Amino acid sequence: MDKKLQNAFNEQIKNELYSSYLYLSMAAHCESKNLGGFGHWMKVQAKEEKGHAMKIFDFLIDRGAKVLLRAIPQPPADFDSPLAVFEETLAHEKKVTRLIDDLYELAQSSGDTASSIFLQWFVSEQVEEEKNATKILETLKAIKPDSAALIMLDRELARREG
Repeated sequence: MDKKLQNAFNEQIKNELYSSYLYLSMAAHCESKNLGGFGHWMKVQAKEEKGHAMKIFDFLIDRGAKVLLRAIPQPPADFDSPLAVFEETLAHEKKVTRLIDDLYELAQSSGDTASSIFLQWFVSEQVEEEKNATKILETLKAIKPDSAALIMLDRELARREG
């Protein structure tokens, strides 16, 4: 594997692990606000992001490339509201989409077919990630912050499997 591409994959492992930390931080915040369903949703999301990092980790190992783990920045810990949490979630997922797109383009320009094919799963996954965050964000925008609808949404988010 091209060294520049290997380096970019290692950077993406860090990015995926940061995503996991971010969602764990959001889970802690939500649970501290007595929104256990929101917290549960975020914990499932954090687990999923860690899985993405491990998928890349295993791919690098399978390809005989070197895995170099990098420092993960501390995520924010305080958010103004559930709406702010999901605004940040959507913004973050859009950033990850750009990172995956850049990585895919690098794999293509490197002529690394195996990496390009591998990354197609991540491209599709990001469509799903943005869709899920958008759906919840739009619901939050439609309800009043202190309404019973927030409790109903919290209960719905508590049912997320994972």
